[in-house]
This record gives sequence, structure tokens and C-alpha cells, in this order.
Amino acid sequence: MEFWPEFLASSTGKEFVAGGFGGTAGIISGYPLDTLRVMQQSSNNGSAAFTILRNLVAKEGPTALYRGMAAPLASVTFQNAMVFQIYAVLSRAFSTSVSVNDPPSYKGVALGGFCSGALQSMLLSPVELVKIRLQLQNTGQSTEPQKGPIKVANNIWKREGLRGIYRGLGITMLRDAPAHGLYFWTYEYAREKLHPGCRRSCQETLNTMLVSGGLAGVVSWVFSYPLDVIKTRLQAQTLSSRKYKGILDCLRKSVEEEGYVVLWRGLGTAVARAFVVNGAIFSAYEITLRCLFDK
Repeated sequence: MEFWPEFLASSTGKEFVAGGFGGTAGIISGYPLDTLRVMQQSSNNGSAAFTILRNLVAKEGPTALYRGMAAPLASVTFQNAMVFQIYAVLSRAFSTSVSVNDPPSYKGVALGGFCSGALQSMLLSPVELVKIRLQLQNTGQSTEPQKGPIKVANNIWKREGLRGIYRGLGITMLRDAPAHGLYFWTYEYAREKLHPGCRRSCQETLNTMLVSGGLAGVVSWVFSYPLDVIKTRLQAQTLSSRKYKGILDCLRKSVEEEGYVVLWRGLGTAVARAFVVNGAIFSAYEITLRCLFDK
């Protein structure tokens, strides 16, 4: 792979820094919608997002929409930075027939995204576990008594050990690996269609970044949404409230009790969030990257 020395010499961690800024922008812009999505997915009564929003704000105030944000915000900078840096390297690694001065091939983009999604699941799974437990506090859907991400994580560790911390890792990997492949491919394809030649020139407008990133998020979420529903239900369990034995058992029981519609519950909220969040992520990433390379 002749590209490695030249590419690594020019990849000085700027993708890592830009990815961190992108991740932070995504969390802040979409967290309230993420809280509503988690509550919809774990609910057994199929409440609408607006109903959940109204009841939550009336009962606990608007700050409840941001409950548990410290856990993903504390880790998302590193997580998203890692994903974008690994993707930058691997998309090149899988584009052996493309010059280092040209953008990676679409095949390289998809494979690089797939591998980066699988790798980041190791970090993301425990963070999402804590986030889900915090988001479901005071809703009657979680028995977790502790407040704050550190206390919740310590409680899980004491009660369930490493296995408890990584509950849901398998389903997280099944969700994230193919979803990230589709995610990066959709973004690169959409930006090129909206602004022909921009993959080489990097001269697309902010609107192109926002729309392409938003579309990438929507497509990947629609593709992986049933797996995300199962993941939420598995990670919402504690030892004292365990209902599902595993992925297939959760799928079977959920469908038997609530029908196949349960696999798409909260999709509207997730799609709205995905467009906002991923438009913000890619815009922040691209703008930061240009600022860094211009220096």
C-alpha cells in the first residue's frame, strides 16, 4: 500500500480534532430529541413524542430534557474524534487504486465507515448504557436510584461488574458497523450530487454540508432503527428488572406483546433528531478541518 507513508505524513490528527468539535455540536443540538426517543422506545403504551414532552416538562421542567447529557458529552469528543480519524485512515486504506491526492473511493468510504463503527462500539456501549439509565430516571421505567453518570456507572459496576457495564455491546456493534458504512457513504454521495466536484475541491457551501450530513443521519437511522429499539430495551434493564435474556428474546417478546410497530416506535423523533444532529456534526467537522488546514 504505497499511500501509507504519504498519507500518514499529511494526516497529523486534524481529523481527530475536527471530529471532536463535530461530536460536541451534535450532542448539544440534538440531546432533547434523544431523550424523547429513548422514552418512546422504552414505553409500553406508545405515547406520542409531544405527549411525553408536555408531561416531562410539566413535571420536572425543561432541564429534564438534558438529564444524562454529561455522560455522552464527556466522552463524545473523544469518541467522535476517534471515529473520524479512523475513518479518514481506513477509507484511504480501502481505496488502494485511488491517488492520495484524490478523494477516497465510495467503496473505501463504505468499508472505512463500517470498520470505524465497529471499533467505536467498544467505547460507545457503556456510555449509552449510563445515558439510557439516566434518561429513564423518574419515569417509572428504570429502577436506577442514583443521580449523575458517575454514580450510575459505579452502581452498575458494583452490582454487575464488567459484564453489566458492557451490556448491549453485541447489539450496539450490530447497529453501528453497517450504519456507519451507510452513513459515510450517503454523506459523500449526497455532497457530490448537491455540489459536483466538491469532494475534490472542498468548496461546498454550508447548506450542502447541513443537508448532506442531515441526509446521512436520516438514512443510517432508518436502516438501523429496529436494532436501536432492541438495544434501548436491553440496556434499560437492571438485575432487579430483567425481562429479556438476549437480543432474540427481546425481539420476540417485544413483537409478541406490542406488534411489529414497536420496532419503529419513536422513528419520527429519531429522524428529526438525526437530521439536526448530523447536519451539525458534519458542518462543524468540515469547517474545523478547513480552518486547521488553512493554517
